[in-house]
Amino acid sequence: MRRAMADSLTLELADFEHDVHTGIYSEETGRPQPLRFTVQVRFRCPPERFVPETPLSASKNYMDLKFACSDALGDTHYQLIEAVADHVCETLFLQDERVEAVTVKIVKLALSEADEKIGITLHRDRR
Repeated sequence: MRRAMADSLTLELADFEHDVHTGIYSEETGRPQPLRFTVQVRFRCPPERFVPETPLSASKNYMDLKFACSDALGDTHYQLIEAVADHVCETLFLQDERVEAVTVKIVKLALSEADEKIGITLHRDRR
């Protein structure tokens, strides 16, 4: 007897760098600053298994993750990187109803003085 399994798939974009208008201090505003994004998207799998002929429509295009961390942010100034992460999450949820959860890690590269990683991680489950 074969047991039913509930699979989920995690897609990931790691260490993607993009300049974003963010910050609250005068030295941060007026010009974009580099952020490093790592995004994980938990995705509901189709009921059938992934086989060599499985079409892309059964999963999610990885470029959608990149888009959410770049073009989708536009030229808006985000005071907090928490707001940047929030926008990335909402963009990914709106793109595909099969997205169950999103985790966004953002590192502010301009703050690093000794190669430390200063930033935030936001995790959101679909509501």
